[in-house]
Amino acid sequence: MRKTKKEKKRLIAISLIIVGLIASLVSSVSKDWVSILANKKEIAELSNKYENLLSEEEKLKSEVTKLQDNDYVARVAKEKYLYSAQGETIIRMD
Repeated sequence: MRKTKKEKKRLIAISLIIVGLIASLVSSVSKDWVSILANKKEIAELSNKYENLLSEEEKLKSEVTKLQDNDYVARVAKEKYLYSAQGETIIRMD
């Protein structure tokens, strides 16, 4: 059962090759996992941003429909910008 020097060198060479392959595979997999985790984080952030933009779009659509009503526009102009029709007096109460 004694191994010759040639067999020992061959086993050492094969062992080094196997260790090298395992190290390269682990390195590759770890890079992929880091990339996957970064992508998941980015997806979560973009999803959040998307939800915010959808709610803002709903608000703006609502505002557009309201601004098509002349009575609403007149009321906003009176309240916000203190415009008045002829003969009206504006009294501001804080």
